[in-house]
Amino acid sequence: MLRDLLKEKQSAIIKRWLADTFATYSSGASGFFQHTQNPFTNPVGNALRKGITGIFECLLAEKPGESIRVYLDDVIKIRAVQEFSPSQALSFIFLLKNAIRAEIGVIVDNPELTKDLAKFESKIDRVALLAFEVYMNCREQVYNLRVNEVKRSVSAIMMRFNRNGIKPDLASEPACDKTES
Repeated sequence: MLRDLLKEKQSAIIKRWLADTFATYSSGASGFFQHTQNPFTNPVGNALRKGITGIFECLLAEKPGESIRVYLDDVIKIRAVQEFSPSQALSFIFLLKNAIRAEIGVIVDNPELTKDLAKFESKIDRVALLAFEVYMNCREQVYNLRVNEVKRSVSAIMMRFNRNGIKPDLASEPACDKTES
């Protein structure tokens, strides 16, 4: 019964979920993401639309986590490099619960629907756990990119020193592990 109700209200739920997610950004960015439909001028808004729609459709179709991971990846890759704390970056998952409750109305009078809603919200919680894994993988990639960039920069500086016959006096530097990595 709940699935039928969610399918009936799907576009309204997704619209509300998107609006709530866009609201996590500054007012200027939020307006731009919401109202600019061109995927080339608004890749963030486009990725959020596709990702959120895909996540909801996978939940409704009861697809496995790997199907949802693809859509989570698209959204979280963006949010992982923005100025969000981890909790802020992943908060959009929980906004789905609010969107569903707002769109389907009060169902506490029907114990069967209430029970189904609790099960569906449990699935959303599992998606949040999966989202955390995806987020951590994305952050690890970002940190690895930064470390590799620093290594390349130091290597380039050392090559310039060597070309110019300059030998840095590493002995005068503070003590640290001088082994190569």
